[in-house]
Amino acid sequence: MIRITDILDKIYDYYPDADSDIVDRAYIFSAKVHDGQLRLSGEPYLSHPLEVASILADMRLDTTSIACGLLHDVVEDTHATVEDIEKMFGPDAAKIIEGLTKISKLSFDTAKAHQAGNIRKMILAMADDLRVILIKLADRLHNIRTLHYHKKESKKRFIAQETLDIYAPIASRLGIFWIKNELEDISFFHTHPEEYEKIKQLVSTSQTDREYYVMEVKNTIQDIMRHEGIPSTVTGRHKQYYSIYQKMISQNLDFEEVYDIIAFRIIVDTIPQCYETLGHVHSKWKPVPRKLKDYIGFPKPNGYKSLHTTVIGPYGERMEIQIRTHEMDQVANSGIAAHWSYKEGKTLNDESKSAFAWIRTLVENQETAADPDEFLENVRIDLFPKDIYVFTPTGEVKNLPKGSTPVDFAYMIHSEVGNQCSGAKINGRLRPLQHQLQTGDTVEIITFKGHHPSADWLTFVKTGKARSRIQQWIKKQETERSISLGREMCDKAFRKHKLNFSELVNTKEMAAIAQEFNFKKVEDLIANIGYGKITPRQIIGKLLPDATPEKEETLFTKFISRRKEKKNKDTDGIVVDGLDDILIRFGQCCQPIPGDVITGYITHGAGITVHRQGCVNALKMNPERQIGVSWKEVPAGTFQVRLNVQAYDKTGFLAELSTLLKQMEANVVDIKLESEKNKMVNGFFTIAVKDIDHLDDVITKLKKIDTVKQISRAFP
Repeated sequence: MIRITDILDKIYDYYPDADSDIVDRAYIFSAKVHDGQLRLSGEPYLSHPLEVASILADMRLDTTSIACGLLHDVVEDTHATVEDIEKMFGPDAAKIIEGLTKISKLSFDTAKAHQAGNIRKMILAMADDLRVILIKLADRLHNIRTLHYHKKESKKRFIAQETLDIYAPIASRLGIFWIKNELEDISFFHTHPEEYEKIKQLVSTSQTDREYYVMEVKNTIQDIMRHEGIPSTVTGRHKQYYSIYQKMISQNLDFEEVYDIIAFRIIVDTIPQCYETLGHVHSKWKPVPRKLKDYIGFPKPNGYKSLHTTVIGPYGERMEIQIRTHEMDQVANSGIAAHWSYKEGKTLNDESKSAFAWIRTLVENQETAADPDEFLENVRIDLFPKDIYVFTPTGEVKNLPKGSTPVDFAYMIHSEVGNQCSGAKINGRLRPLQHQLQTGDTVEIITFKGHHPSADWLTFVKTGKARSRIQQWIKKQETERSISLGREMCDKAFRKHKLNFSELVNTKEMAAIAQEFNFKKVEDLIANIGYGKITPRQIIGKLLPDATPEKEETLFTKFISRRKEKKNKDTDGIVVDGLDDILIRFGQCCQPIPGDVITGYITHGAGITVHRQGCVNALKMNPERQIGVSWKEVPAGTFQVRLNVQAYDKTGFLAELSTLLKQMEANVVDIKLESEKNKMVNGFFTIAVKDIDHLDDVITKLKKIDTVKQISRAFP
């Protein structure tokens, strides 16, 4: 276990004059309040804050940050309060701990809302004080390092996937690539263990040859640099496993076809030497066309600077070479920590603030996106940019994700410029709004007063800001229409009970009813009546409990008002936003089972259909028909799931398959296998399982059958 003296030694290495008193006091306080608590590993809980503080010291942060690493869980997990922290460690530490605690203490109805809420809080805290997210990243890094102590596979996969979706991209956007790489590789191990082991084995098999190759190329580069009189450091490294996997998947490559498994880095003293070195490298090895990336002239949004080139190496293979200065290398390794010198009492300078302006964009987007799906999509867009660089008519450089359009550019300038965008000139020529911009383009936006966004723009915009503003405008129009329709419906229904809706709408009673339905304003309640999610009869029932129900034909009452005599026994496993007696069906396209993240869709006269989140059919449906659903803690019955299988056509295969499934208590519902000319069997079979853990156990056992070449769950 890391000791406090190890952490202090790290601090003194990069900041000899540091006042470590706050770190010592934080250690003593954390040890006291966490006394008796244990981690899943069986170690004392104190081991976790010590590891987090050590990671922060590796990032060369200030003593307040490291003290907060030792204290980051005390308010959430012990009797300590934020007031205690402020009294003992000062307002700066209290503010950071409060930001960390707010992220952890959120409660949500669905997994997606939980994830979206967490990210919202992180973004706001990050914009207020970036140290909050740096500590959160260190916390997640140590948790992912110890993820194997979790017993439940589905929990491991959820945490690992969340890390890949959110935390690793944030680390990348902050420029802390060593954390990003470790988060990705460990998460990859837990989300795709077989692919991880396969790539690890392939890299290991050719390791001796690769080490010889690295040494040969390094010596060649060092000879060139010595001959030209340019002081330099040359390194060669293996590409991380997750990066190799991503390249194989995205470009449909075999392992042997991934050319840049090894990359070389040349570090020099000055920027002119970077370009001079590039010339010498291209003189030695032929450059690959269109593979030169100048991140010195056009830095990445997180401040990353370097020259990247791909050349034909000594044996006719492609190899990547990166060229940068020592300062650029420090930024590439430390990211935001290299920009922000807290030990001198400074904050981000103007250049660094500009490099991290995307955080402010995320803050703006989260304020306007009410729907978790919409918000998460916008976050992912902003966390995964592949950049292009375009110019305003005055020559100002703007950074946009690859594939961006004039509409994205317009919204980057200002929301009103985007809303009123009616056309664009690219390099002086009129182009359609869906035209994809290229690096070097000069863009001039044509606006027209009274013009407004189109829903069609959502099919081609690339930036989260553009998507968020367009959706905001569309929702505003839909809300206004729904409020108007809701008022009409209420007027008509209230008159049947001799009630005056216009008089009642502004009363305290109506405001209280809106709060009962979890709406802040009566206007929101009326809008949802217009949407068809709530009926006027439900409101009348609150005002007149003894009133005789009137029949209303709405999207909900078509199936809520009549209870089915026979209910599918599997529906006992689903909760529908607190509603009872609703007919439930499971989408046959994606066959969700307990453990899957799910969503519900209202269907005309046929109840609610439950789909897996991300099911291609569900994504095509009207989002206004979406309704929150979740699994009960102990779902009843079994659930059907289809498996694709490819196996060698050998005698006894089906018998062995059936025997194993029977032992695993996975009943075979349907089977369709066909023999191919290549002596292979291809097809599918459908089995009934209890939940996703049961399914994982079944698939793991089936893969151990010698004749099975490949088996996987079938998705649309």
